[in-house]
Amino acid sequence: MVTLGKKVKNFKAAATGDKTISLNDYKGKKLVLYFYPKDSTSGCTTEGQNFRDAKARFTKQNTVIIGVSRDSLKSHENFCEKQKFNFDLLSDSDEALCTQFDVIKMKNMYGKKVLGVERSTFLIDEKGVLRQEWRKVKVEGHVEEVLAATKSI
Repeated sequence: MVTLGKKVKNFKAAATGDKTISLNDYKGKKLVLYFYPKDSTSGCTTEGQNFRDAKARFTKQNTVIIGVSRDSLKSHENFCEKQKFNFDLLSDSDEALCTQFDVIKMKNMYGKKVLGVERSTFLIDEKGVLRQEWRKVKVEGHVEEVLAATKSI
């Protein structure tokens, strides 16, 4: 699992645009890795739109944005196209990344207990060190908070 102030273990995952992405691809850049529960749901759509709309400001901070959920690549491609996302989404259908970042939690859904992705964001620096994490994220104001953090490291 990841630990603040420590180097994040390299990972590889299938991404939109018919790519495979690894953490090592982003050496020399800051990386915002945000985990969300499900494509095309209201909170996840709003969060993605907020990151999309702030992308130019993140780029000025030498920061790349990547979203992660357990959805399939096909679902991600449709989500990206519909929302005009300008960043990649990773498919973590085997939950390897979710496990590495410890974001699978017991949740209450319509009165039933289910295992699901807890909305979480991780800021990794240019050397691959985890600098900040946000867990149990509330969508409103979150992107601005993450952007401010990229400026401080």
